[in-house]
Amino acid sequence: MQKYLIRNIQIVNEGKTFNADILLKDERIEKISPSIAANGSYIEINGEGKWLLPGAIDDQVHFREPGLTHKATIYTESKAAVAGGTTSFMEMPNTVPNALTQELLEQKYEIGKATALANYSFFMGTSNNNADEVLKTNDRKKDICGVKIFMGASTGNMLVDNYLTLDRIFRESEVLISTHCEEEKIIRRNYERLKKEKPALEASDHPIIRDEEACFESSLAAIQFAKKYNSRLHILHISTARELSLFTNMIPLKEKRITAEVCVHHLHFNADDYAKLGYQIKCNPAIKAPNNREALWQALNDDRLDVIATDHAPHTWEEKEGPYEHAHAGLPLVQHSLLMMLHYQKMGWISLEKLVHKMSHAVAEAFQIADRGYIREGYYADLVIVDPNQSTTVSKSNILYKCGWSPLESVSFPAAITHTFVNGRLVYGNGSWDESVKGKRLKFNR
Repeated sequence: MQKYLIRNIQIVNEGKTFNADILLKDERIEKISPSIAANGSYIEINGEGKWLLPGAIDDQVHFREPGLTHKATIYTESKAAVAGGTTSFMEMPNTVPNALTQELLEQKYEIGKATALANYSFFMGTSNNNADEVLKTNDRKKDICGVKIFMGASTGNMLVDNYLTLDRIFRESEVLISTHCEEEKIIRRNYERLKKEKPALEASDHPIIRDEEACFESSLAAIQFAKKYNSRLHILHISTARELSLFTNMIPLKEKRITAEVCVHHLHFNADDYAKLGYQIKCNPAIKAPNNREALWQALNDDRLDVIATDHAPHTWEEKEGPYEHAHAGLPLVQHSLLMMLHYQKMGWISLEKLVHKMSHAVAEAFQIADRGYIREGYYADLVIVDPNQSTTVSKSNILYKCGWSPLESVSFPAAITHTFVNGRLVYGNGSWDESVKGKRLKFNR
């Protein structure tokens, strides 16, 4: 195992930024000190002028494997993640086949073990008729990130709209329940009304069909179930100002039983961007009117929104083309999420310390991830070096997503990811790769 000594770098961790040396040995952080006199053979890295951040943990990605590997694979998308400073991911169950049994779920873990360059975990999927299988996850709570419920439309057999099923899972699940909240009946009603008014729908109609009401009513229902049984609920990709009234910042994160996520695209884009980007930014829940984006930023900074993720969901260019009913929902983001947030840090919209908290610390706390998410002695060395004096321009030549495109093409960000360590190994460094060792399965302190 290689050993590294990073000297004279600005460490950003637990609300503070300070200059120090850091020693990495045997997968973990051995020492953090103002000055380290290393004994033995180490690879030394000069960190002067750079920042050291804990690797981002993305709690919502769609890496498409198995079954949809023409769009993406766990290997290709985890490589993109590492290049962008994300060292751990949690992947969703709406693959083909859907991960609706413990056996199918474990098959995904085997793919991750063989191919993922980042650390990994996979959600157990739910349907209207697999509650018995879902609840077997209670016996594996230290090994699985959580249970995923689509309370809105999804692929395959994963829309859960049977309230008896929902009631049982919220009542009996001992692991975190993560929900996609959009009310299907409201979506269908809006679609049918709009089709009568204008038969040829456009990308800009998407937030009208999947509107604020559909999100609010579904999120409210999930929270009512969670409060009824004191369930551990995490609501994904909040996209509306209206939903923010459902969440609190009056108690510490560790004490929250209901937490909320916001995604980088809902912080970056708004409905005005459909005019330029069209179906490239079609996603579920939809990117909505500008007032929602403004409210999301406020709630992120005042801690009603707990974590930042991507909902990375790649499709081929052909699959993103219109008409409306054909254009797939979802966009690829995991390679650029940290850079996007560093852009807003430079603009003064979020502090560097708060950014690190929302992308690393808070995810580890919300999911109770063991020994990750912080720069602490004894923790796994999942680390990212950022050069704030360089810039990164997104182009087809440097996009690593298998789909080969990004809605951020030609955008320049005011920073560069120069090094990414996963479990103490320099997997990515200044454009070079070490893929000889794969990431580890995440473990949870439950």
